[in-house]
Amino acid sequence: MSQAATRGPGGGQAAVPAGLVTAVVDLVGTGPVLLGAYTIAELTAVDAIVDFLEARPPEEAIAEAVRSLAARQLLIAGTADGQVQVRGDLGIAVAFQQRARLVLDARATGTEPGEPWRILLLPQREPICLIVRIDALGVHELGLYQTTDALDRLTRWLPGGELAERADTSPDDVIAGAERSALVTVTRYTSTGSAEIAGNSEDLVLARRSGALHAFARTGKGQESQLVRRRLHGNGVRDTIAEMLT
Repeated sequence: MSQAATRGPGGGQAAVPAGLVTAVVDLVGTGPVLLGAYTIAELTAVDAIVDFLEARPPEEAIAEAVRSLAARQLLIAGTADGQVQVRGDLGIAVAFQQRARLVLDARATGTEPGEPWRILLLPQREPICLIVRIDALGVHELGLYQTTDALDRLTRWLPGGELAERADTSPDDVIAGAERSALVTVTRYTSTGSAEIAGNSEDLVLARRSGALHAFARTGKGQESQLVRRRLHGNGVRDTIAEMLT
């Protein structure tokens, strides 16, 4: 799989070699497929997950990223019309990212050194997910996992514990005093060219305080939005996340 995606000079949908998706899906069926770690500038250079990043890096950083990717033969010139080839594991990540129409964006506080502070899940039509783990240094670690495995890994990372009884404490106070908290946002989107257009979204806020788990949902929009307590589906956080992704 030396070539995984070809992009034109203006971005747009990448051309994916025939049989690539099927081959990778079959491979994920045998276990996780790790796709390497990249900086924000490197991902921006190949137009991968850029709509979910905090901010576009400076042009100088992107230019340096292009040189770095080219030196590692992950980005090479394609045809005379200006197309470039995104090769190897990074090309596979680009191919699967552009197929997703749903993203789960989870951000946590109270994480420890070595842990990611943010995780993206991009489910595929097949029962697999592209996972992006982002650490405090801005390194984005990518991998493909079976959906059940992805949900298990995400659930272990999110705050856990026995669901707290209804309390008089306000959601803001609970979150402020939590040992660990997380905001989970699921957004459905469509694409036009290489741009993802966000549609409906749903939030879940989790906070572990004094060993008990508190769950909230967001109601309203903009400045009028507020957090209210919510029930969890089935056996808790994992089933609730799975329900949000359906």
